[in-house]
Amino acid sequence: MTSDVFGTLMASVDQPLVVLTTAAEGERAGCLIGFHGQSSITPEQYAVWLSKANHTYRVALRAAHFALHFLTMEDLRVAERFGSLSGDDADKFAGLDIDHDEYDVPLLRACPNRMLLDRIAMLDDGGDHVCLTTRVRSADTGGAFVPLRLSSADHLEPGHTSEERAIQP
Repeated sequence: MTSDVFGTLMASVDQPLVVLTTAAEGERAGCLIGFHGQSSITPEQYAVWLSKANHTYRVALRAAHFALHFLTMEDLRVAERFGSLSGDDADKFAGLDIDHDEYDVPLLRACPNRMLLDRIAMLDDGGDHVCLTTRVRSADTGGAFVPLRLSSADHLEPGHTSEERAIQP
């Protein structure tokens, strides 16, 4: 198998994009995520994969609670902000209307389709991403929506390059 074949298969999946937000010890973080999915029906659980290069990953190591915002086709600017800026040198939340849940996790008002999550475990299998498994604490929606998909945001330049994604944290 070549990486070109793998890449072609993965591009065909065209995942919906989400923004994960969290906070720990007074530090907030958020990033655009393309690797995610339901991982259990009962109990309701969800898994997301975080790049080890991201500021959000380093905050997530210390966090127990998260919000996952499902983006719509109207949320391309949100995807650009959370996918192109690095939390290492920019405040991705500056100028946005946000609320906070009881654990101080930032909630993006512009993105009402969301789940509040509690950490179960984090799995580091040696790749450039770690799997965060979570229990769904609550879910809200603004109604039916068309998700923003990877193919609609493939022009974005990530805040970190793939070369920065260290295998070891």
